[in-house]
Amino acid sequence: MSERHGVIVGISGASGAAIGVRIVERLAENPHCAVHLVISPAAERTLAEEVGPEALPRLRALAFRDHAVSDIGASIASGSFPVGGMIVAPCSIRTLSAVAFGQLDNLLVRAADVQLKERRRLVLLVRESPLHLGHLRAMVQATEIGAIIAPPLPAFYLKPQSLAEIVDQIACRAINLLNLPDIAAPALKWHGDR
Repeated sequence: MSERHGVIVGISGASGAAIGVRIVERLAENPHCAVHLVISPAAERTLAEEVGPEALPRLRALAFRDHAVSDIGASIASGSFPVGGMIVAPCSIRTLSAVAFGQLDNLLVRAADVQLKERRRLVLLVRESPLHLGHLRAMVQATEIGAIIAPPLPAFYLKPQSLAEIVDQIACRAINLLNLPDIAAPALKWHGDR
């Protein structure tokens, strides 16, 4: 077995908390992956409201390490700590803007900034609609400094049969954007595949 890849999963307070949960579940199933989890206070509330009161303790149990969002001195706040990349799912506009413009006031944003400065993959599942020009400019800024903006949009061409299938498809797509072969999510089947 090869060495385990550390992957940071940040969950911020935007709607779509189930996507972050599914990403952590998928990564935790993989023996090649060690999940480092950072959850914002707003995300704790969203998790409870959208997924249920058991979501937060379950996520913390699945993670290799659960980091307090206030712990700015955590290992993942340093570029010398080796990880394969980071996914923020869902990514609120507040978190997007903080990443885009270097406002590093908590561990979630600091860890994201470290990925950018170390030229590692940072995938932001920005969850907002409609978008105004300020949102779009923050997305452009984040892209220009190296982030991958991946709004959590369903792949309707896969003909999903349930909300769970849609969430899983989005989670797998985000994981695969990290481009880490040992932790690639399963390939999604097109409706004509057998």
